[in-house]
Amino acid sequence: MSDAAQPTIAEVRAAAEAVKAAIDRHLEAVSSPSAADDSAVSTAYEQLATAAIAYDQLLYEVYDEVTPFEVPGDEGPGGYHGPEQPEAISVLIRRDYHIVDPKRLRAQAERLDDSLTPEGAAGDGVNAAIGVLFGEFEPDEIAARSEEFGLEEGDSTLWVAAAEPSEPGEWLPEPFEHADPQLLICRFDVSEVYDDEELDD
Repeated sequence: MSDAAQPTIAEVRAAAEAVKAAIDRHLEAVSSPSAADDSAVSTAYEQLATAAIAYDQLLYEVYDEVTPFEVPGDEGPGGYHGPEQPEAISVLIRRDYHIVDPKRLRAQAERLDDSLTPEGAAGDGVNAAIGVLFGEFEPDEIAARSEEFGLEEGDSTLWVAAAEPSEPGEWLPEPFEHADPQLLICRFDVSEVYDDEELDD
């Protein structure tokens, strides 16, 4: 446990009130007749983002809980530090699966590849079956049909980050080495954690 002073419940409450006030200011700014060209909208947006981030951090430190929304571009110290108009973007996706039915997984793969003949134990040849399925289907289709393939979806995340234009094949040897959180434009997470929080509420 750190010796640093821990946030108090009163500080969390104050941060929540700051978010409410920022929401009111943002709504007032965007609903004004001159909102389309009004710098007040941008200012109100930044103030709301800052207040929401502060509240989220305090909420986590005091209650070990998080809010159900995220502020795009706040995935590292100081938030987004990439170009305002990136020339390219990288889309990084991670999806986790539990192999709940190895026999079904093999059976689906055997329909696609005759060289995969049934083998002894249920777990035999699972790696080969996975290679066949992911070689045949797009990741989105596997996600949509995961139960059919004997898989159970776990957590997933999708990052969209600013990137420099690259030559064909340039980054393939180490595709995820340069995932810089400070270049993150937005991200989308799917996890049972959020479902559990809604049930608790």
